Amino acid sequence: MQTSESLERVAEELSKLPSIGRKTAHRIAMHLAKSSSEEVTALSDSLLQLKERIKLCSICCNITEEDPCSICSSEKRNHKTLCIVEEPGDVFAIEKTNEFRGGYHVLHGIISPLDGIGPEDIKVKELLMRLGGDIDEVILALNPSVEGEYTITYLSKLIKPLNIRISRIARGIPVGTDLEFADEITIAKAIEGRITL
Repeated sequence: MQTSESLERVAEELSKLPSIGRKTAHRIAMHLAKSSSEEVTALSDSLLQLKERIKLCSICCNITEEDPCSICSSEKRNHKTLCIVEEPGDVFAIEKTNEFRGGYHVLHGIISPLDGIGPEDIKVKELLMRLGGDIDEVILALNPSVEGEYTITYLSKLIKPLNIRISRIARGIPVGTDLEFADEITIAKAIEGRITL
């Protein structure tokens, strides 16, 4: 039973967001319907502003408003160590630990042949262009899934001939868990206990 076509449309759009099920989408839509016009306009404006201002860093491919991003332009970071992650949310998760002081490279996905995603569909070419510089170590911090393991193996084979030390985060992250949802202590311990490949 539909109470309102507009409400249903908002709930339908909200349910497309990650971790938002149909019931939660309806609760949020109901909340927005009861909110003041100013509150809804502020939310709408902030979403439009997000789409207008956010871009990818030309160095690490992380999301940013300034190019290069604050991590790539920081003189306090060790730019000889590069942490490779799957998504921008993984950078945020690692940064919350305050344990890693190197640079990042965001792949924007992982290799998944069953889904038709190959190396050319993610930021591998951009990574290889960066590795020609002063990089001493690459840390592979991909999610512990079948596709993540496949991507780690693929990248390791590409990087080994470049005489760059390759390590991966330790297995402190449970299989099936995304870095974005792991707690700070688990991520910090996984980075501390990384293993060389």
